[in-house]
Amino acid sequence: MSGLLALLDDVAAIAKVAAASVDDIAGQAAKAGAKTAGALIDDAAVTPAYVQGFEARRELPIVGRIALGSIRNKMLILLPIALLLSAFAPWMIAPLLMLGGAYLCFEGAEKIWHKLFPHEHVYDAAEHSVGDPSHLEEEKIAGAIKTDFILSAEIMTIALAAIPQSSFWFEAATLAMVGVGVTVAVYGSVAVIVKMDDLGLLMANKGRLGMTRALGRGIVAGMPGFLATLMVIGTAAMLWVGGSIILHGLHEIGVHAPYELVHHWAEAAAHGVSEGLAGAVEWLSTAGMDAVFGLAVGVVLIPIGTRVVGPVWTAVFGSKA
Repeated sequence: MSGLLALLDDVAAIAKVAAASVDDIAGQAAKAGAKTAGALIDDAAVTPAYVQGFEARRELPIVGRIALGSIRNKMLILLPIALLLSAFAPWMIAPLLMLGGAYLCFEGAEKIWHKLFPHEHVYDAAEHSVGDPSHLEEEKIAGAIKTDFILSAEIMTIALAAIPQSSFWFEAATLAMVGVGVTVAVYGSVAVIVKMDDLGLLMANKGRLGMTRALGRGIVAGMPGFLATLMVIGTAAMLWVGGSIILHGLHEIGVHAPYELVHHWAEAAAHGVSEGLAGAVEWLSTAGMDAVFGLAVGVVLIPIGTRVVGPVWTAVFGSKA
């Protein structure tokens, strides 16, 4: 009997250690996932465009297939690469992170540039032809998964950099949890967004109460504005996260002036308000200056991306890529 009790005590101790490890992994995954806010918001803002023009019954299956492709990107390709980098070339993480930050700055600045200076779109008969709907669906899904790969690479790199030095299996479990968690969060949100107009139409046409019908009409009328607002928030978040990543990277490699200037100005702004608001003002000031810095970097990168990287990419992978 005493031997059985001792065995049960050992099992309970092992269970406590395992539970603590799971809590640690979940905690680190939550912290690492929070660092990826800019890329997540942009992913959620961009993806609904890939289901536009399809029948309502095809919207959720398309989102589901893109989500599965995103999981494959993260789990089968990016996770092993991230672990190999962490184990054998940790010095590459910071440069890759800064490269990803530069990409976010470029994307954010390019969206603002095209909004301020819209270029005339050249009509392409092939682009506007109806074609085979199933073939068009496959093309849209493939394009969405390629776009997701770039954003997923940024997400996984940011998450890897946010994880403290730990064991191989701890990093693997944390990155896997981040990968699955952010994919569920992004594509779950996308699924809700793309079906909101259908829900609004259903409520407007078949609601039993006048309030229900009015709410349905409000949802339908409000969705274009909501999507436009989401795009603005996503762009701002990209610039903020991208600028912050580059500033921190410069600070780590010995270029301290930009990072210290931002924090000096943020602290000065916090000193001008009451103590209860000082923390919020300092954070907002830092985020705002990070975003301005990210916008400046992105504007510098626009001609490089459009006139050098873009043509080279098209020559290597084709215009569809």
